[in-house]
Amino acid sequence: MAMNSSLANPELLNAMQAYFQGEKTEALVFILPIGLLSLVFGAWLWTDSTGGFMRGVAVPFLAMGLLMGTVGGVVGYRTPGQAARLEQSLQQSPDSARTTVQAESARMAKVDAAWKFYLVMWGLMGVAGLVLRFATTGGFTQGLGIALVLFCGIGLLVDGFAEQRTHPYIAALQTAGLGNPEAK
Repeated sequence: MAMNSSLANPELLNAMQAYFQGEKTEALVFILPIGLLSLVFGAWLWTDSTGGFMRGVAVPFLAMGLLMGTVGGVVGYRTPGQAARLEQSLQQSPDSARTTVQAESARMAKVDAAWKFYLVMWGLMGVAGLVLRFATTGGFTQGLGIALVLFCGIGLLVDGFAEQRTHPYIAALQTAGLGNPEAK
């Protein structure tokens, strides 16, 4: 399909494709499998446990496994269609491309603004985990704490990759929007 819009430049399309490919890959290759493995491990710990420590570890594995499995599956499978719709819209009329760049810029601004919240959330989870591990004596709370620290690290890693992936895409959207005075 020929590009009819100056907003649908190769730099924007390449940045968009890289962003969404990264989203899909991270979701299906890392988040979803870690979520499923966490569910299996948590279920095994819960059903096979003889003490509080194993049950304490199981709780975050079950909760985060469910969360990660759901997020990984939803993001991984919705992303190709989302990217295709955006690409198609960018390659239609200049008005369609302008509207798409504006809407996607607004969406990505919200995504970018959320990183500080996620960082604080993972940090608090890690601190809570350390406190539970070192300031308590019960097996359940110590196991819970250790697992919280583990998932803090996984969350920071996942969101770190995702945040880094947003920067080139946001820059390409800004450049495309600025390249056309009517896009402001």
